[in-house]
Amino acid sequence: MPPPLLRVRTTADARRARTVARVVRVVASPAAVASVPAATATDSRMTESSRGPAERPARVSTRTLQDGVKKTVLPSGLRIITEAIPTTRSAALGVWVAVGSRDETPAMSGASHFLEHLLFKGTEKRTALEISAEIEAVGGETNAFTTKEYTCYYARVLDADLPLAVDVLCDAVSRSILDPADVETERGVILEEIAMHDDEPGDEVHDVFTQAIFGADTPLGRLISGTEETISPMTRVTINRFYRSRYKAPQVVITAAGNLDHTRVVKLVRAALAGSPFDEGQASPAAKRASSGGPRPRKPTTLVRHRDTEQAHIVLGCAGIDRADERRFALGVLNNVLGGGMSSRLFQEIREKRGLAYSVYSYGSQYADAGLFAVYAGCAPGKAEEVLALIRAELAVVAAEGITPDELARGKGMVKGSYVLGLEDTGSRMSRLAKSELLHGDLLGVDELLAEVDAVTLDEVNVLAAELLSKPMSLAVVGPFDENAFSTPV
Repeated sequence: MPPPLLRVRTTADARRARTVARVVRVVASPAAVASVPAATATDSRMTESSRGPAERPARVSTRTLQDGVKKTVLPSGLRIITEAIPTTRSAALGVWVAVGSRDETPAMSGASHFLEHLLFKGTEKRTALEISAEIEAVGGETNAFTTKEYTCYYARVLDADLPLAVDVLCDAVSRSILDPADVETERGVILEEIAMHDDEPGDEVHDVFTQAIFGADTPLGRLISGTEETISPMTRVTINRFYRSRYKAPQVVITAAGNLDHTRVVKLVRAALAGSPFDEGQASPAAKRASSGGPRPRKPTTLVRHRDTEQAHIVLGCAGIDRADERRFALGVLNNVLGGGMSSRLFQEIREKRGLAYSVYSYGSQYADAGLFAVYAGCAPGKAEEVLALIRAELAVVAAEGITPDELARGKGMVKGSYVLGLEDTGSRMSRLAKSELLHGDLLGVDELLAEVDAVTLDEVNVLAAELLSKPMSLAVVGPFDENAFSTPV
């Protein structure tokens, strides 16, 4: 899948993020497509957080979602969800805010990511050094990332140090002072990050393709990082206004997984947030999220970015399905069969049989009200036309003939296996809790999800393939080509 996040504070962090993204594209993205919890049809029409902020109870409300999983809603609307895993000696904590790049105006493009950087720069209680040093002193780690629909601040520590992690993260996210000097420092860091991203054509091509599908001037089409033109004029005043208008308690979900007690975590969170803007007595509704409008009705679009690279980077695809679509499980299976691994059709045809590309895979991205489906390939510039023709031919075959029963079985196995194996650590489980709540308002159990995948039929996959893969295809290319090097696909 295209890089879903920006989490850069060092060059090493950037390399790790890109490495993880590449692994996820090949192995885990099909499970990500299929693992989203069940949701109502109204999800695709919500205009606040993807599912909407939590309703505020008159008092603290706690209930058990699943065995070992509990959820508490505070009077402010802030939600706390934990999963107890007694067999581990660690704990992962996340403070998730239903605010991302799609919530920004054109002039404030990149504000969510800018703010993510700044919230680690200091509070009235801690300096930037103390924020990192306190966690590192106990062998823990902390970081953050921004996506189009939410922002996450997280830490992983020993179970005994969870109280420290709660205090540090809650302090940083709710009480940042946004010092003007730090704004200027981080502006320079972010501008360098934008330049560095432009030097990574394998990442850039996914952004270009997203713009081809949604439009460069739309909430989903704009870059998470913003641009030099939008980041340069932002001031401490405008960023702080965005911070205080968007970071409201009903938009916040705090999740933790590991060797923990739910009641104790709730007490720790309430103590850490006492007197902060997230406190019960000070919460107020967040600004509403603008609808993306979905992919624009438009002719197939070809966007070519000239870069003096050794390799051509190609993404071919179309508008997909949103995350509330019941066909998401069928799409996960189809995605695996087409380009989900080394046994996939595209990998076998393009790399194994012909040696034309080192990397080739398919992926789907779903949002609250829109989605996309695409194929990526990286190849020698002189082979780009041949690779593109092979991709189009294979998509046409699957659209017309569908997949086989054997491929259906293999695709299901890949979806189920990659999903379950992805829940082997506390960080993954913590993330699962938050994404289920933020994006769907419901948590689908592992067994329930596996049953949904098992229930996918050959006919469902083939009907979806015929509908999706017969759509007009848009194309994004980054490499040593002129802008008119590729004709618009039909």
